[in-house]
Amino acid sequence: MAEVKLVHIAKAYEKGPRVIRDVNITVNDREFLVLVGPSGCGKSTLLRMIAGLEEITEGELLIDGKRVNDVPPKDRDIAMVFQNYALYPHMTVFDNMAFGLKLAGLPKEDIKQRVNRAATMLEIEALLDRKPKDMSGGQRQRVAIGRAIVRNPKVFLFDEPLSNLDAKLRVQTRIELQKLHRELNATIIYVTHDQVEAMTLGDRIVVLRDGDVVQQDTPINLYNHPATQFVAGFIGTPPMNFVPGRLVDDTSLRFISAGNQVLIDLSTLPWASRLRLYAGKPITLGIRAEHLSEQPPVAQAVHVQPVTIEAIENMGNETLVYCPIDEGRLIARLSAGYVAPFGQPVNLFWNLDQCHFFDAETGLAI
Repeated sequence: MAEVKLVHIAKAYEKGPRVIRDVNITVNDREFLVLVGPSGCGKSTLLRMIAGLEEITEGELLIDGKRVNDVPPKDRDIAMVFQNYALYPHMTVFDNMAFGLKLAGLPKEDIKQRVNRAATMLEIEALLDRKPKDMSGGQRQRVAIGRAIVRNPKVFLFDEPLSNLDAKLRVQTRIELQKLHRELNATIIYVTHDQVEAMTLGDRIVVLRDGDVVQQDTPINLYNHPATQFVAGFIGTPPMNFVPGRLVDDTSLRFISAGNQVLIDLSTLPWASRLRLYAGKPITLGIRAEHLSEQPPVAQAVHVQPVTIEAIENMGNETLVYCPIDEGRLIARLSAGYVAPFGQPVNLFWNLDQCHFFDAETGLAI
């Protein structure tokens, strides 16, 4: 397999603004790297540049230490799996998977061994004589992945391969992709807009926004230590709760929400001295749903917030409750079977040890 390096990569179309701006990413050998971000952030464009399907305006692309900016796609030793499968409808599964190998002039016996090995790995041996119209969406996606596997490339590129599958099949296919990565020991670059896919699949995640890399780190570090409010809100389900407000430092350091409904004493927090630098400035407090509870948490600092529950979602293993606050809403992840007293005031306990604070002007974590 191979290392992939993007060095100051930029992309602009004729007479248009840059859609990719100064991107620097190193994909380590045999790493599963996920590019994630909202629609239009440039993640698929970046993948197509690696594949050679889009020209690079500025910067260098290195695969296995070799500059490949001007190398044709067929000579880059990569395999790409697309969102729409792109199978030949008149060919059997075997012929779809073998097509590229036949064009490359490989011996028939070698082709047969490669196709059978990939089919066994993907558990589609029984489908080799079928045509795409006789298969489900999940089976077609496996064939598309198998077609990439038989080439034994240096790098696999996946462009939102699960977006056409139903929810249950997406979960099943995610597990299969994890298993496949371990078996192939391959370098994989995977594009998705689904942060659940990113969190469950990636060794490392690159978060993109408007053509820029906002943060790149392991899934757990992105979740626990987001560098910006955008990352904090994008990574995690449900998204992090945000409460706009300001810091006041007179008799003590306090956070006061924009609607004055939330008032929290922050003076005992370990990072109070850093927060004091923002006294008098607008900031945003962030807290995840699991750090709001119906019982006092085991934490050094706790805030009790009276709220009224307006909606509830019983998920079986947990209960999500929705509570209006100021002009926004809090989502709390409470214990299974929690009975919500609709319209009645209740207390939510905030684990202040797990709070995040963001500069309201820059969006950067404080």
